Amino acid sequence: MQSVLKISEAASLGLHSMMVLARDPARKLSVGELSKILRSSEAHLAKVLQRLAKVRLVKSTRGPRGGFLLGRPAAKINLLEVYEAIEGPLAMTKCLLPKPICCGGKCVFGDVIKNVNRQISEHLAMTKLSSQNLEE
Repeated sequence: MQSVLKISEAASLGLHSMMVLARDPARKLSVGELSKILRSSEAHLAKVLQRLAKVRLVKSTRGPRGGFLLGRPAAKINLLEVYEAIEGPLAMTKCLLPKPICCGGKCVFGDVIKNVNRQISEHLAMTKLSSQNLEE
């Protein structure tokens, strides 16, 4: 069965990295510093940050004093943008099975799956980095 919402390790790292960067928007953090804070692999996190940089959610600077900063103010970045930068468009599935078997009949879940997906999408779209409790 498919889950209602799939959040991969990469998407989780992207979301958490953005939240860490939003704590102190003027402070540049290296991949090493972020990976220690997030207790993650530097290599995996570097790939995630590359994806975020590609869509300009983060700015990167190379060199000994390099690192990452938010690409724009936290109040202008929503969680859906971050998720979709990593995972692609949020899938709005209607069925938990990979291949629906209802054949157009009534789903045992009714509209629950559709409603949950809509709520998740709306929540992520309406939630800005700046509205999160950024305390450790």
